Amino acid sequence: MFESQVAEAERIVKDQNRWRLTETVNLIASENAMSRRARALLGSDFAHRYAEGHPGERYYEGTQNIDRIESTAKDLMKRLFGCSQAEVRCLSGTNANESVFSSLVGFNDVVIVSSVPGGGHISHQRMGAMGKYTKNILFFPLADDGYHIDVSKAKDLIRAARPTVVVFGKSLFLFPDPVAELKEVCAETKTRIVYDGAHVLGLIAGKKFQDPLKEGAEILLGSTHKTFFGSQRGVILSNVGPDDWKKIDKSVFPGSHSNHHLDTIPPLLVAVCEMLEFGEAYASQVCRNAKVLASALEKAGFSVEAKAFGYTESHQVAVNVRAIGGGAAVAKRLAQSGIILNNNLLPIDPKKALANPSGLRIGVQEMTRFGMKEPEMERIAGLMGDCVLRNRDLGDEVKKFRAGFTEVRYSFDGEEAGKARS
Repeated sequence: MFESQVAEAERIVKDQNRWRLTETVNLIASENAMSRRARALLGSDFAHRYAEGHPGERYYEGTQNIDRIESTAKDLMKRLFGCSQAEVRCLSGTNANESVFSSLVGFNDVVIVSSVPGGGHISHQRMGAMGKYTKNILFFPLADDGYHIDVSKAKDLIRAARPTVVVFGKSLFLFPDPVAELKEVCAETKTRIVYDGAHVLGLIAGKKFQDPLKEGAEILLGSTHKTFFGSQRGVILSNVGPDDWKKIDKSVFPGSHSNHHLDTIPPLLVAVCEMLEFGEAYASQVCRNAKVLASALEKAGFSVEAKAFGYTESHQVAVNVRAIGGGAAVAKRLAQSGIILNNNLLPIDPKKALANPSGLRIGVQEMTRFGMKEPEMERIAGLMGDCVLRNRDLGDEVKKFRAGFTEVRYSFDGEEAGKARS
């Protein structure tokens, strides 16, 4: 009776794979694509299984194989990020955030984060994960450009408010945060430094952007599927002492996780290996591509943010399109031509502008992984200008352009694997 619906679901998945992996230019800043060898490990028998607890200390029998994979993934994460602890059981970056917030933040403690218009992630806000533990949330003061924290004012705020925790890291994240610059005042006020590297984890792994743990952060949080290469999970990385790590460990299990979706851990292991092998070359190309795209968009007639600072130091570019319809309207227009990105609040926007904010947030990491470099970034800028500023329908043109970039690079899938082995 319902087999037709099963067949329809299969058809939709097939269409999705063709459309998004071979026909569109994907510029969503929070997405990436796994390699063929990573994707091949999804949907295994691990999808049916449980493994509560740690490897070797499970509450279920029959876990010896996932124990080996999970242990290796943790060990390689520690090697990649130069830290002594790694937690890979979190299902997402937000889950990782909540596990850490619950272990460090007491009821109504003062914390300082970035506001949503200032680029902050929703999980840091009163309506998000942080708000479950405290409503006493203050915001970092911004410099006049809106994309940098005002270090002097931030020091004054930390001394005055004496927060339990400060959370660096953003969702709209163009430039490094001043971890090293604020480390001393945080030590003075006994304030703990947490860095949410969800968006930039792959850049950190590739030795670009910044290195939060070396600069003074106690804990680095991350999503494994944005600039990182992996399946959709979250990680917690740290050098804190055993007592603090025990609290975090308990907050992950049994605090917020039971089954931790075992079938996405083998692809994560592949992704960590790919980062260790190819991460530096990839991260460097991502950052070059973002700068070239920003400059080309400016030349094409767009108003690109943070021009005075070279536009960006990350995978992201922010564009102000308020004068040509607003972020929501422009993003929809681009999507109709197969260029996929998202609208976003800019620092000039009030929160009430969420429905149609001033900005577009653009990420180059996925198209970089599919082999696009500087010339392709200039081509993308031209296509966006034709679509938005000259009102052309570019669906077929975008498909033809994307058809040349359908194989994942910086992986063990093809030629690069041979180079790595040699």
